[in-house]
Amino acid sequence: MKCIALIHTVKGLANSFEGMLRKEIEEEIKVQNLWDDFLADNPNEIGEFTIENRCRLLMDMKTQEMTGADMIVTTCSTLTPVVEMIRPFMKIPVIAIDDAMAKKAAVSGEKIMVLATAESTVEPTVSKIQTEAQRAERKIQIEHRVCMEAFRAMKQMDMERHDRLLKEMAGALSGYDCIVLAQASMSHLEKEIRDITGIETLSSPRLCMEEIKKKLEEINYDR
Repeated sequence: MKCIALIHTVKGLANSFEGMLRKEIEEEIKVQNLWDDFLADNPNEIGEFTIENRCRLLMDMKTQEMTGADMIVTTCSTLTPVVEMIRPFMKIPVIAIDDAMAKKAAVSGEKIMVLATAESTVEPTVSKIQTEAQRAERKIQIEHRVCMEAFRAMKQMDMERHDRLLKEMAGALSGYDCIVLAQASMSHLEKEIRDITGIETLSSPRLCMEEIKKKLEEINYDR
């Protein structure tokens, strides 16, 4: 049986991602979860992803590797730049939550808006999309908006307020080819924000699931 090891930083997503995964993956799988909210909270508090945090993520990823998993999936965009650094030191494939989303955003138009609730997510998401645009030889313009009040509401498990604030922010947007929801915790609003704005809206979990399924199909043995 194939095994997927997940690394989360948001409690709500840690509770829901495995369910999404099992719903999307037709074959029977094992899932190992690791929740490390410090890796999201600390960068937001101090404004940087420190060397100590990089080492912490390396240890988290090695811990999940030692479960005997066939792949690791990190479900927080804040981690993505460091995941890129650590990948060469891992024995198994590592998928970052926003890998597929960034690739699609990069070819979805010239003017892109990144919406986030955590400041620490903005730079990694923008950088990832820019990198994918360069690989695709496309010129794009990226802007961003952050709603920290929505992030605080999420931490308090007040998702009604979280959603209301983000929909209000989206209602003021126009003139963009694509809206990127920078955090997986925003993904349930993908359709509503698309309907509110009339703009193509992307979130990471759905596209990530497609990438996971493709990677699993390449694994031709069972454990």
